[in-house]
Amino acid sequence: MPAVQPPCKVLVSGANGYIAIWVVRTLLEKGYSVRGTIRSEEKAAHLRQLFSSYGDKHEVVVIEDITKEGAFDEAVKGVDAIEHTASPFHMNADDPDELIIPAVNGTVGILKSALKYGQSVKRIVVTSSGAAVLRETPTPCTFSELDWNEQCLEIVREKGREAPNMMKYRASKTLAEKAAWEFWNKHKANVGWDLTVLNPPFVFGPAINAVTATSALGTSAKLFYNHVALPNSNGATNEFLASTGTAWVDVRDIAEAHVISLEKEAAGGERIIISAGLWKWQDFIDAANTISPPPKLATGGLPKGNPGAGTGHPSTVHLLYYDTTKAARILGLKYRTIAETTKDTLADYEAKGW
Repeated sequence: MPAVQPPCKVLVSGANGYIAIWVVRTLLEKGYSVRGTIRSEEKAAHLRQLFSSYGDKHEVVVIEDITKEGAFDEAVKGVDAIEHTASPFHMNADDPDELIIPAVNGTVGILKSALKYGQSVKRIVVTSSGAAVLRETPTPCTFSELDWNEQCLEIVREKGREAPNMMKYRASKTLAEKAAWEFWNKHKANVGWDLTVLNPPFVFGPAINAVTATSALGTSAKLFYNHVALPNSNGATNEFLASTGTAWVDVRDIAEAHVISLEKEAAGGERIIISAGLWKWQDFIDAANTISPPPKLATGGLPKGNPGAGTGHPSTVHLLYYDTTKAARILGLKYRTIAETTKDTLADYEAKGW
């Protein structure tokens, strides 16, 4: 028996986000009804327009502050499942709590609301991150769902505001996920729902959220634009392009994983790494330069870097590997390739006049 199936109603938090809006689209395409939460009425217009053909199967509700006590109380009523994707991802936090408090309180808050008012909820899927799994190592290392990023927590505890911004972000994801599991383990005997957590690495691919300029792209999408679409790769050296990169997944594939995670009974109570494989920036640049006809970008041309110096080169070192056997066993995902994602992303830029 699927845990949830169409035409069930699914609540998607942060529905105007880069990943979340693809989750909404995938759910609607598969026959689900969707209630999306956003922070302002202004942000609702794009969603309503984009999904207008779905009529009353798509609704949007405004929750201005997801960290407020009871923020999701009304939103969880009458839904069969919840996809919680709302969490800050940026590199400008001074105080680590700027990231940690909204991430933890937003996640625990939606679970609290489901505990109190989610009588019809059967499954909650939370977007965590590979950031909550990995740690930086001097030698290659393979990580699985058994691993937790304690390293970032130690660094943020020791250094506070002086901690590197990436460590602050990783701490927010780690603490939010730990809080989710702690909450569920404490209350699972009293609720009719179970919890699934997805841990993707870098997420790339076309954006269907309301971005009218490249400056409005989210963190990972902006990095992709800077390094793969700008002729000088935003000033990056060839050495940087050949050596920088970890693991990745296409935004449409993580959205698909979200939906399959609702449906597969075996996904309940599981933490699942969702990764398509390894990358260096040079891999995406090489893929971009094989597209025929070449994309017509406002940037005037594509970067070249040092062709062939990426993942396949004998001198290339990857320090981070993910064991994705659990995702294969439970979800059976088929991942898009670097070539597919690059082609579709650059076509998206071209269509937007970028």
